[in-house]
Amino acid sequence: MTVAVEETEKPESGQAVRQAAPVKRVREADRSVVVAAIFVVWLVLFLVLRGKQTLGLAAADLTDLHRWFNDANDSIGANRNSNPLFLYFFNEVRLVIDSLVTFVQELISQSSADRPVPQIGWLGVVGVAGYVSWAVGNWRVALLAVAGFTFLGLQGLWQESMDTLALTVSAVFVALLFAIPLGVWAGLSDRFNRIITPFLDFMQTMPTFVYLAPLTLFFLIGPASATIATLIYAAPPAIRITAHAIRSVPQTTVEAADSLGATRRQTLTKVLLPMSRRTVVMGVNQTIMAALAMVTIAALIDAPGLGKTVIEALQTLDVGAAFNAGLAIVVMAIVLDRVTTAASAREEAARRATNRFLSWRRPLLAAGAVVTAVLLHLSHTYLWAAEFPGEGSAGDVVSNTADNVTTWVQDNLSGISNAFRDAVTNGLLNPFQALLTDSPWWLVGAALVALGVVLGGWRAGVTTAVCVGLLLGTGVWSDSMTTLASTLVATVLVMLLGVVVGVWMGRSAVADRLLRPSLDAAQVMPPFVYLVPFLALFGATRFTAIVAAVVYAAPVAMKIIADGVRNVPATTVEAATSAGCSTWQIITKVQLPMARGALTLATNQGLIYVLSMVVVGGLVGAGALGYDVVAGFSQGQLYGKGLAAGLAIVLLGVMFDRITQAAARRTSA
Repeated sequence: MTVAVEETEKPESGQAVRQAAPVKRVREADRSVVVAAIFVVWLVLFLVLRGKQTLGLAAADLTDLHRWFNDANDSIGANRNSNPLFLYFFNEVRLVIDSLVTFVQELISQSSADRPVPQIGWLGVVGVAGYVSWAVGNWRVALLAVAGFTFLGLQGLWQESMDTLALTVSAVFVALLFAIPLGVWAGLSDRFNRIITPFLDFMQTMPTFVYLAPLTLFFLIGPASATIATLIYAAPPAIRITAHAIRSVPQTTVEAADSLGATRRQTLTKVLLPMSRRTVVMGVNQTIMAALAMVTIAALIDAPGLGKTVIEALQTLDVGAAFNAGLAIVVMAIVLDRVTTAASAREEAARRATNRFLSWRRPLLAAGAVVTAVLLHLSHTYLWAAEFPGEGSAGDVVSNTADNVTTWVQDNLSGISNAFRDAVTNGLLNPFQALLTDSPWWLVGAALVALGVVLGGWRAGVTTAVCVGLLLGTGVWSDSMTTLASTLVATVLVMLLGVVVGVWMGRSAVADRLLRPSLDAAQVMPPFVYLVPFLALFGATRFTAIVAAVVYAAPVAMKIIADGVRNVPATTVEAATSAGCSTWQIITKVQLPMARGALTLATNQGLIYVLSMVVVGGLVGAGALGYDVVAGFSQGQLYGKGLAAGLAIVLLGVMFDRITQAAARRTSA
């Protein structure tokens, strides 16, 4: 009787499994039909109601919210030195941060009035970089650090590089002071984790430029505001990864410690933190990368370093200088990334090492410490060891090469580039922008909410409705729709490029090995650097900003899609091949459908990366919200509108992020 029951139940269970996929496909097909229906209704109503209730404002028009922001700015400026909140908090924080940055700068980069060289010259910095890399990593990483820092001097950018390093070190130090304890707390407490997660989402979704305006309001323009903006942007990865590391420790290990009578403090310091050390160091790595990216952007508020060099090159259309400074940032990022990555793997490497190797390592480290001390003394004492010799030889080669390539492209490819620009602008950007800006505001809002519900579920729909309502309150609805059009067009181009290259990388290990280092370097390159060659090629137009955003956002989409395609089970691909499927059929019918979750995640990240380029695009004629934010920095009467535009960018980012994340969860479910 039991056997008979099992025989009847197994086919039913198998049938349920076989029916799951068709039901899911039907639901996805129904969702596609609903999305198409929403667009059809939108287009019909757009043709009937075009130009009505669009909420368009002239560039100089200000709303009550903008004036209130202006009044708040004026009031804070007038009472900065008398208000107790500023006297005993904001001003003191600014002085402490300024003192920290000044100390690190004078240590490795700036010379004081009574001393012609810094405390530690180039030879000492290179020696310390090599020794620390060797101590926390291995000799290969040490060689990379020495070569990387030496190359910074050969580029003619030693002073600027040390300024950038000083700001990065200061920001990361302060960020980790807060981030590690908060991450541990979030890992130990579910309640605190639920409270802090929305704030971390908000901080990571907010485009980097948007941090700058409110911080200058409280901390003025200068290194202090730049450092605080950097640490706010860089702290969330460390908090998230530390919390994840604490939660990833096996529960059985924690229970064993409890059963042995360990206190909560002992469990934390003797079990949780040691077992999560490698993951925490990875969080430090991500914090350093985020800080380095933000430090260059903070040059807009007078942060010293390589970012200022890039901005000056942007203002003069000096492609060579911009590329040379961008390359210096990439080199520094690669060195810091490899050092922290090696540090995270150091414990595992030590376990694999033999006792004989460990016995040799300690004396060698001691000898290396002596050599490093000698180098520090020389760089502190002698001018030739303090100021980099032969500075700029490699930089001239890099700059001249970049200038020659740009000139050749302008002379030989301008016809193709102009045709491509006109095709994208007239065929895609202008029609889509007209649909968003010339439709009644309530029609656009209803369409966005409906798309949010269909693609992401009712929670995403509620978030979209709230964001739409707040966008109306910012008083920059028309500019928001213009930015939305450019962002979505750029995202479409990012996904087209990402799918083509990502599938190639996912199917070819050789292509992945060749392209991935370039994609890693492209993600570290400051957004400013992308603008200069395209500005020289296309001029100051919306299209220039879109192309720069595509080049900036495409690497992350390519890597996510490549990983998704590679993770499709080989047995499934082999089964399709044995069934006679062609390569095109395998890609379109097997690998891309099974990597749908990766595609949705790539769309999410592509949107966020593109949106982060909005303000950068405002520097080269993109207009809309980017121009509003930039104008708010330079024109006092537009400060309030610039702040409202920054808030609008955040709202667009939150809306995009929630819809695409919910869609990704639905796809992978």
